Amino acid sequence: MVKRHVYAVVDPASGKLVKEYPTATDETVDAALDAAAEAYAQWSRQTSVEERARLLNTVAALHDERSAQLAGIIHREMGKPVEEAVGEVEFSASIYRYYAENAEKFLTDEPIELLEGEGTAFVRRQPVGVLLGIMPWNYPYYQVARFAAPNLALGNTIVLKHASQCPESSAALQQLFTDAGFPQGAYVNVHATGEQIGRAIADPRVQGVSFTGSERAGAEVAEKAGRSLKKVVLELGGSDPFIVLSTDDLDATVRAAVEARFENAGQACNAGKRFIVADDVYDAFLATFTEKVLALTDGLAPLSSVAAAEYVEEQVERAVDEGATFVSARQREGAYFPPGVLTGLSPASPSAAEELFGPVATVYRVGSEDEAVELANDTPYGLGSYVFTTDAEQALRVADRIEAGMVFINGVGLDGAELPFGGVKLSGFGRELGRAGIDEFANKKLIRTART
Repeated sequence: MVKRHVYAVVDPASGKLVKEYPTATDETVDAALDAAAEAYAQWSRQTSVEERARLLNTVAALHDERSAQLAGIIHREMGKPVEEAVGEVEFSASIYRYYAENAEKFLTDEPIELLEGEGTAFVRRQPVGVLLGIMPWNYPYYQVARFAAPNLALGNTIVLKHASQCPESSAALQQLFTDAGFPQGAYVNVHATGEQIGRAIADPRVQGVSFTGSERAGAEVAEKAGRSLKKVVLELGGSDPFIVLSTDDLDATVRAAVEARFENAGQACNAGKRFIVADDVYDAFLATFTEKVLALTDGLAPLSSVAAAEYVEEQVERAVDEGATFVSARQREGAYFPPGVLTGLSPASPSAAEELFGPVATVYRVGSEDEAVELANDTPYGLGSYVFTTDAEQALRVADRIEAGMVFINGVGLDGAELPFGGVKLSGFGRELGRAGIDEFANKKLIRTART
């Protein structure tokens, strides 16, 4: 599994250690699993959907009430600008509220029309037990909300292992759930090591695992869970295509492209990363896009760590060695990596297959719709995608051909609590959010009665 972590807040802007947090002992992890199992047996099985929904509404209200405090924490932990951090807290609140408002509808018994015989049949959705969540650093609250909200509404209990650089935000979430009225064990945060998490996955008290992170770590989690016959939801990397086939407002399309790539300093799995532009708008798009990207330099936020910025720098240098051209306004300074644009990268080069997890956009020129689709699908990933065109029929035609879990047409920032999130290929499997999110770890129990 993953190497042993030291849980610490290191300010990426300065590189200074803010505070270290103790790593959990084996006894602490075991106690967390015990508490979650006990909460499932006692609390989950004895509460109604309505009661759990009330608790989630309180969680949402506390996110709103503590928005400034929560935003300040992740600004320190991973460098997210305060305005974006506040937006993340507010979006997380909307997710808890969405499941509070819709859980009863989602969990209503589903009747089945019998083909023959007397009686009735229906499917009842019930919880399965203790779930283990393994979360990344790039959206410390939002990632947890996607996993925790539907499953707490359903009645599963949660043991949550957050990223090693997020100990302060994970502690704040633990306190928030406690203050909301969830009983001990319903939501338990643990500063566990990789080895401890490996044992927890195999532990019979755990019934499922949700992981968001890298492809490599996801494969390890899935392998370990598979040996123990545990269901897994994986949300892994992405190299999302942003296809521009035509536009009647170039400035608006470029603004959307900049937003799609550079939110959270480019550190988003579902950010637009490969900009695939039709030949007849390529030159104008590239000129305007490059101008807007370089203009972001003065308001630059740091990446999550110096190591993250160094890795992006190495990736860009390899791409340039393979024939690409990189345009930016500055050089890397510590965790600050200047926003820039890569052009001339051959789709056949090794660098083209990598995910760039930072403020760098790769732009390609294509001569046709077919070439755009072929290039869009020429990636091991399949998370999200974007299609911009003035032709409505073309938009749906291209969307149908793209190998991805999500397609957004003529817009960005369109994610919502009600919309299923997830991918295909090496971007993982399973869905979060929407109706699909509450179904992933539900026991869809058939109840068949011979006579009424």
